[in-house]
Amino acid sequence: MAAEHANPSLTVTPVRPSQRGLRVFAFFSAAVLPTGVVSWLFADLLWRTGWTASSSVLLVLFIILFLLTAIGCVHGVFGSFVRRFGGDRRITTLSDYRSQSIASTSTAIVFPIHNEDIERVYEGLRATYESLRQTGQLQRFDFFVLSDSTDPDKWIAEERRWSSLIRDLDALGRIYYRRRLTNEGKKSGNISDFLRTWGRRYRYFIVFDADSVMRGETVVDLVKLMEANPTVGLIQTVPALANANSLFGRMQQFANRLYAPVYIAGLNFWAQSFGNYWGHNAIIRTEPFMQFCDLPQLPGRKPFGGQIFSHDFVEAALLLKENWQVWLATDLEGSYEEGPQGLIENAQRDRRWCQGNLQHGMVVFARGLRGISRLHLALGIFGYLASPLWLMFLLAFNWALWFKRYTGLSDITVDAFTPFIRLTGIEHALLIFGVCMGVIFLPKVLALVDLAFDPPRRRAFGGLTRATASTVMETIFSALHAPLQMLWHSKFVASIFCGLGVHWGPQRRTADGTAWSDAIRQHWGHTLTGIVWGALVWWLDRPTFWWFVPVLAGMVASIPLSVFTSRGSWGRRARSLGLFLTPEETAAPPELASLCSRMTAIEAAWRPSSTGLAQAVLDPYVNAIHVSLLREKQLNPAYAEALARLGWDQQTVRALGEKLLADGPDALKPAEILVILANADAMIWLHHQAWLRRPEALAPWWQHAILTYAR
Repeated sequence: MAAEHANPSLTVTPVRPSQRGLRVFAFFSAAVLPTGVVSWLFADLLWRTGWTASSSVLLVLFIILFLLTAIGCVHGVFGSFVRRFGGDRRITTLSDYRSQSIASTSTAIVFPIHNEDIERVYEGLRATYESLRQTGQLQRFDFFVLSDSTDPDKWIAEERRWSSLIRDLDALGRIYYRRRLTNEGKKSGNISDFLRTWGRRYRYFIVFDADSVMRGETVVDLVKLMEANPTVGLIQTVPALANANSLFGRMQQFANRLYAPVYIAGLNFWAQSFGNYWGHNAIIRTEPFMQFCDLPQLPGRKPFGGQIFSHDFVEAALLLKENWQVWLATDLEGSYEEGPQGLIENAQRDRRWCQGNLQHGMVVFARGLRGISRLHLALGIFGYLASPLWLMFLLAFNWALWFKRYTGLSDITVDAFTPFIRLTGIEHALLIFGVCMGVIFLPKVLALVDLAFDPPRRRAFGGLTRATASTVMETIFSALHAPLQMLWHSKFVASIFCGLGVHWGPQRRTADGTAWSDAIRQHWGHTLTGIVWGALVWWLDRPTFWWFVPVLAGMVASIPLSVFTSRGSWGRRARSLGLFLTPEETAAPPELASLCSRMTAIEAAWRPSSTGLAQAVLDPYVNAIHVSLLREKQLNPAYAEALARLGWDQQTVRALGEKLLADGPDALKPAEILVILANADAMIWLHHQAWLRRPEALAPWWQHAILTYAR
C-alpha cells in the first residue's frame, strides 16, 4: 500500500457517472454560491447610493465577471486541496503501465509547420529524437515534418535541413519530410492530409508544435498508457514553458510553472476522463480520430463560418461524444514548449485563438455533445468575452459618475436592506473590493503554499523567498498588463463580431527585443486611451480617479513596458538576481540543454545570405534533394491530382522559367514561383540553364546569386 501511494498513476480517477456529476456540481457550486452572496452585497451597495439605469447594467456585468473570476479561483482552491491531501486515487500505479510492452505498436510523431523558424523546428526534433533513442524504443516511432509553408525560401530550407539532419542522425527511413501544395484547412487540414496518406500505418500519433520538445521517456510513457487503457482516445500532457530569454517571457514561464500545477489539478478534479485537447504535446489513438474527428466547415460567412480555427477543443468533444475518453496527464513531466517573448507577440497569438474560441459559439449547442464538453467550450468562449465585459463595466461606472455630475444630485447613502450589514457606505464598498481582490489573488497564494510544502520543488524554484518575490513582481506586471489585454481582446472581439479581421504586419526587430518604433505603432492607441480616460475621470470625480490608477497606469506606460519587458538583457538581469527561476533553469533537462547549446551555436555561426530559390536552382546537391522529393510526391495519386487541379501545364511552367531567368524572381508572383518549385522537370531545366547560359543572358539577380554561390 505504501508503494502505491508513493507512485501515483498519471491517469484519472475511475469515478462512476453519478460521482462525476457530483464532482461537477460541487465544483461549480463552489463558484456560484459566493458569486450569489457577493452579488447580493454589490446590489445592496448600489441600492444604498441610489438605483439608476446604470446600476442595473453594473449589477449584471458584475455577476458575470465575478462568476468567471470565482471559477478560476475555485480551480486553485480545489487543485491545492487535491495536491496536498490527495482524494484522487488512481486506477493504475506507475509500475502497472511502465511494465506494459509496446513491441507491437507503431507511433508517428508529427510536426505540422507553416513558415516557421526551421532551425528551431529541426533542433527540437533532434533533441526529442536523441532522447527517444536513449530509451531503446526508437524503432517503434517515426518522425514526420508536415510542411504547409508558402514561403519559397522556407520550403527549400526545410528540405535542406531535413537532409542534413537524417545524415547527422543516420535516420533515413525514420524521419520524413512532406510538403503540401496548399495549406487548405491550415493545421487541422495538414494533420488530416497526413492521416489519409499514412494514418493506417500507425496505431497512435503524437502532435508536436513547431516549438515543442519532449523527453524520450515521456513519449514512451504516453504509448504505454494508451496500451494499458484501450478506452482512451487521447492523452494531453501539460507542456511546461521553457527557454524564455526576455523579461516578459521569463515572467510568463515562471507563472506557468508555479501556478499551472495547482490550476490543472483543479481542472482534472471535475473533468476526470472527460478532459480537453490543446492541439499539441498530446498522443492520439489514430483509428477513432480518423473516424470521428474530420471537422466540418461551419455554416455562414467568415469569421464565424468556414474553417474551425480552434479545432482541438472540438476534436476532444467529438471523441468524448463517441465514448472515447480524453485524459489530462497532470503529473507527467518532460513535455515542453516555448512562449511569446513580448507583449505584441503574445497579442498576435491571442488574435487567432480569440477567433477560434468565439467560433465555438456555433458548436457549443451541437447535438450529441456531452455536457462537460459544452463546459469546456463555454469557458473558452468567455475567456475572451471577459475583456469586453470588463471594459463595459468600467464604462458603465463612468456613465454613472457622469450622470451624477450632469444632474447635480448629491450622495445620500441610505441603510442597507441586508439585515446583517452594519457598515458605512465606504466600508461596504471596501468589503466588496477586498473580497474581489481575495478571489483574484488567492490562487497565487495557494500556489506558494503548495510550493512551501514540497521541498524538492521549492529548491527548483530557487527557494521560497525568491519564489515569493518573483510572485509579487509578476503580480504587479500582470496588473499593468491586464488593461492592455482588455483593450486588445475587446478590439479583437468587436472586429470579429463586425466580420472584420485584425491585420498584424511583420514586426521589425532590434537585436534585443521589440523596437521602439514597433511599440509606438502598436501601443499609441493604448497610451492615448489611458491619458484621455484618466483626464475624464479626474474631471468627473477626483477621489474615483485614484481607484482607476491601476487600470490607467498600464495603458499610459504601455510603450516602455512593451519595449523593456521584451529585452533579453532585462531577462538575464532578473535571472542573475534569482528572480523568475523555474525547475528547467535550475536543473536543465538534457533535451533542453542540448537544444539551447545547438541553437546558440547556430545563431553565432555565419550563414550565407542566398535565398532558398537560388540554392534550389544553383546548388547541385540542394537541387537533387528537391527534385527527388518532388518525384517521390508524384507517385502519390492524391498529390498528382492536386497538382493537376492547379492547371499549370509544362509549356506554361517552362514560360515562367524563362521569365524567371531573364527578369529575376521579382518579375513573378509568389504563387508562380511556388508552381515552378513544385515541378521537377522545371527545376532540372533551370539548374542546367542557370549554369550554361552566358551571364548577359541572365537577370542581374541571377548574376549576383551565382557570384555569391561561387564565393
